Amino acid sequence: MSINSISEVKQLIPDNVGLRSVNEETKSPEVSFGEYLNSALMKVTDLENEAGKLKEDFALGKTDNIPDVLIAGEKANIALQFTMQIRNKILDAYSEIMRMQI
Repeated sequence: MSINSISEVKQLIPDNVGLRSVNEETKSPEVSFGEYLNSALMKVTDLENEAGKLKEDFALGKTDNIPDVLIAGEKANIALQFTMQIRNKILDAYSEIMRMQI
């Protein structure tokens, strides 16, 4: 049995967002963290909309491909769980920063 890398997580990262070139003077990426999170949330929303559309088509009898419906639902579920874990980590980091003494 071969061990595969975890490359599926990279599919959750939107294609149009990434760290573009780094400004040599400031050494900071051109894409802000807020823009990155917004794009990631839009990707999750797209996955959920796609899963909902496939479920609706299946319920109406427009499609009979059950595996595609289940796979789309699981992709949306995993993306949502991943997003919630990121949110939890951000809130934990914020709480930790607020507890720091200056």
